[in-house]
Amino acid sequence: MLLPVLLSSRPGTEPPRERSVAVTYTTVVKDIPAGTKTMQLWVPIPRNSPYQQITDLVITSPYPYEIDTGRFGNRMLHLTLKNPEPTIFTVDVRFNALRKEHIQERLYTQNATGPMPTDPDMGRWLQPDRLVPIDGNIKRWSREIIDSVGAKTDLEKARAIYNHVISTVKYDKTGTGWGRGDIYYACDTRRGNCTDFHAMFIGYARAAGIPARFAIGVSLPTDRPSGEIGGYHCWAECYLTGIGWVPIDASEAAKNPAKRGYYFGAHDENRIEFTMGRDLSLYPGQKEPLNYFIYPYAEADGKPMPIEEKHIQYRDLNTTDNR
Repeated sequence: MLLPVLLSSRPGTEPPRERSVAVTYTTVVKDIPAGTKTMQLWVPIPRNSPYQQITDLVITSPYPYEIDTGRFGNRMLHLTLKNPEPTIFTVDVRFNALRKEHIQERLYTQNATGPMPTDPDMGRWLQPDRLVPIDGNIKRWSREIIDSVGAKTDLEKARAIYNHVISTVKYDKTGTGWGRGDIYYACDTRRGNCTDFHAMFIGYARAAGIPARFAIGVSLPTDRPSGEIGGYHCWAECYLTGIGWVPIDASEAAKNPAKRGYYFGAHDENRIEFTMGRDLSLYPGQKEPLNYFIYPYAEADGKPMPIEEKHIQYRDLNTTDNR
C-alpha cells in the first residue's frame, strides 16, 4: 500500500504568497592571465516565468556587453575583451523581482483553472545528464523504490521517489564531493546539498519515464529584510500527465520535516530562479558545457578563468502573505 506524504497544511486552498525584492548581482573580474588575446565573461540574468517577473533591469559595465538568450530561455550577459590589459573591473546587474509562490493546484482539486503548460524541451527532460546517467543501476534502484510501495500511477511513483530521497539522504555539506549534483555520489554517501538531492530525484524520475527538470537560483532569507545572499539554491519539477509540472524541493523538505508535504507540489516565494537545466551551452558558446549556471563564468583564450569574487545583495520591496 502506498503511504502518502503527510501534509502539514494543504497548499492550493488559499491565495499564493508573493515577495518583491530589489537585487544587485556584482561580479569582480581580476587576475586576467598575462598575454590573453580574448577574454569572455558570462553572467546569469534571472528568467521570467509565470511565477517570476523580472523588471527594471539595469547593468553597469565599463565595457560593451550583450544580453543573450540560450536554450530553455536562460538569459545571460556576455562581454568580450580583446587583448585585455591586466586590470580589475566590476559588472553590476540590478533588477527587481516579483516572486509568486508556485503551487500545483491540480494535486488538490479537480476544479483547477487554466491550461496545463507545455514544454518544447519535454524530450530533454527524460534524457541523462553527465552526472545523472540513466543506466542499469539507476533504473533498477528506481524500480525497487517504486515496487516497494506498490506505486502504479506516475503520481504515486513520483511521491515514492520523493519520499525515498527525503527519508534516506541527509543535508550535509561537510567533507568533499558534495554540490556537484552527482547521482552516484548521493546514492553512495546518502548526503549532500540541494544539487545532490535533486540529482537523485531527477535521475530516478527519468528512469521511471517521468520527465523531470532542474532549476537553480538563490533563496531569499526570511529572517531579515535585506543583506547578502550567501550561496545558491536549486530545485526540481516533474511532469505528470493530467496534472502538469509539479514543483519539488527535496532538500528543503529534508531540512524541514514539518513541510515535507508542502514541498511535493509547491515552491515558496522566497527564491529567485536564474537558469534551468544542466550541461548548459552558453551563448555564444563556451569551451565545455557548464554543470549548472548560477555564478559568473569566464574564459581566457578558451580556458576557464576563475571568478572568485561575486556578491548578491537583496532588499525587500514588499511581501504579500494573503493568508
